[in-house]
Amino acid sequence: MLKKELTRFLVTGCSAVATDYLTYLLFQQWFDLSLAKGLSFVAGSVLAFILNKYWTFEVHHSTAKQLVKFTALYLSTLAANVSVNAAALQLLPEFITFAFLCATGTSTILNFLGQKFWVFITPIPPLKDESP
Repeated sequence: MLKKELTRFLVTGCSAVATDYLTYLLFQQWFDLSLAKGLSFVAGSVLAFILNKYWTFEVHHSTAKQLVKFTALYLSTLAANVSVNAAALQLLPEFITFAFLCATGTSTILNFLGQKFWVFITPIPPLKDESP
């Protein structure tokens, strides 16, 4: 089950990252880099919520609690994402894509762990009774 979830999370993540990156490139034309990064992260996050909820973790019931937890998780990882992006740009100002990838890698790890073990908690199936 974990292998299936990780595979789906990576596919979903690639889709969300593509959305994030393309939006980031587009928004750089109108906003400073930190605001563009924040807005693009939100765009990718909306896609990630929908795909991870229904496909990755196969949670088909909806609760306000899930949305609140997801929002809290993504607000904290948004802060981490924008901070890592800004720090990488401070160190290597010419490497915008590298900064993006560092920020994305950091938030991806935090988001998987948060969604798996906090937002979309699924019950652990009982052990099979193998007694005769």
